[in-house]
Parts: sequence; C-alpha cells; structure tokens
Amino acid sequence: MEIKIGIQHTARELNLESNLSAEEVEAAVAAALKDGGVLTLADEKDRKVLIPGSKIAYVELGEPTGRRVGFGAI
Repeated sequence: MEIKIGIQHTARELNLESNLSAEEVEAAVAAALKDGGVLTLADEKDRKVLIPGSKIAYVELGEPTGRRVGFGAI
C-alpha cells in the first residue's frame, strides 16, 4: 500500500510503500494523534519511520499504481 504523509512546516511529503493494510495504518495514525505519541510505520524493506503525532498534517492512503513501460497509447 502506498502511504503519503504530510508533515507540518515541511515542504515535502513523506512517501513509503508498506505491507500494512489500510485499517492497520488508520489505527496507528489514530493512536498517535489521540495520545500525542509517535507514529511508527515500517516500509516494504522493514525500515521504520517515526513521526511525532503532533506534527502530522495529513495522511493519504492508496494502492500503488503499476509502472507503465513502453510508448503505447495512454
């Protein structure tokens, strides 16, 4: 699953691919926002991302799009 996280006072968003389901990510984000804790997510290569809950601006969840190859019609 593709996850995009906007962080306050940062021009760029954080993009990562994770094996977590949308429900698992939603629960982790809700817990971090509610308690003012830290959002911890692992990407496909088991690297961890830690974000303070108070600094999260938005979270966008979606399925990854397949990469297009070649010069075929769009």
